[in-house]
Amino acid sequence: MEQPGRPEDQLREVRSRIDSIDMEIMRLISERAGCAQEVGRIKNACVGRPAPTTEEGPVQYYRPEREAAILRRIKERNPGPLDGEEVARLFREIMSACLALEQPMKAAYLGPAGTFTQAAALKQFGHSVRTIAMATIGEIFREVEAGSCDYGVVPVENSTEGVISHTLDMFLASPLLITGEVSLRIHHHLMSRELAAEAIRTLYSHQQSLAQCRGWLDRHLPHAERVAVGSNAEAARLASSEAGSAAVAGLPAAEIYGLKVLAERIEDEPGNTTRFLVIGPKDAPPSGQDKTSLLISCRNASGGLHTLLSPLAEHGIDMTRIESRPSRRGIWDYVFFIDIIGHRADPQVAQALEHLKRASLLFKVLGSYPVAVL
Repeated sequence: MEQPGRPEDQLREVRSRIDSIDMEIMRLISERAGCAQEVGRIKNACVGRPAPTTEEGPVQYYRPEREAAILRRIKERNPGPLDGEEVARLFREIMSACLALEQPMKAAYLGPAGTFTQAAALKQFGHSVRTIAMATIGEIFREVEAGSCDYGVVPVENSTEGVISHTLDMFLASPLLITGEVSLRIHHHLMSRELAAEAIRTLYSHQQSLAQCRGWLDRHLPHAERVAVGSNAEAARLASSEAGSAAVAGLPAAEIYGLKVLAERIEDEPGNTTRFLVIGPKDAPPSGQDKTSLLISCRNASGGLHTLLSPLAEHGIDMTRIESRPSRRGIWDYVFFIDIIGHRADPQVAQALEHLKRASLLFKVLGSYPVAVL
């Protein structure tokens, strides 16, 4: 009977195979990067023409529909042992680095550094994007509208606490469109300069985070004053400079501001997830799995909303969300934000939208974009 080799010989053989595989991965990544550079040269040549176009239409360096389709295909064909989400994350970073060779991108987010919005921006674009911190959601919209940033990332709803109203309100006047969405699992951590929770007298966090951790905080920090601030990263910055204070924030904030994590994952709901929108000057072509967001209003009459939405049912369109907001045009006058499944270029969706447009007092397509790749 053949005897197995010594463990050190087996390890040497496996490590040699790993070295060979690493070199092959390096060769293929370099080949992909070379292709990205060639794409960039072709697109840059198009930009110099009077009407910068390719066969696919106006020149766009970032193609959200193509990236979404690639990531879905990677997850579907992943043979393991790495799980699909981890493999998709690795490919996201490769695509991000290659895209930076074509055209470096800037994405505005709700700062300062270390917020969940920055984490969502990095999940969407990869770490080769340049993220630019903004103090408010309004500033994000204005920077993208002015062309100072290519895209913006804004929070829109949380699975525990619901919609972020200010984001929806910005779409009432902004010309920007939704070009993508990001779903991010949110884990909150208690962090401080103090070594024990008993020493905490003041607790800083965003109002949404305080609400998402209300039960835990009631049980463990009932006497600490809770102070809502503009972002969790700002909360961590304050906690780093004040004795007797703490913050509820994500792990990146603890690393950036040198805080000790006193308790991990203190959110009340384990599945706590926030949805973010990617905004830009154009929405995305069809990817095969898309959503469309709408802004509409109807006449203030009995059955008005039911009548307005009936074209969706008649054309078999799935509505996944509806939110009402004051229109700011008059007292008790409301507009509705609606998400439906499908792209506005899909024939059935296009027909339904045409009927909606005719029946609405106000009708605005906020964008069609790929469904978030989890």
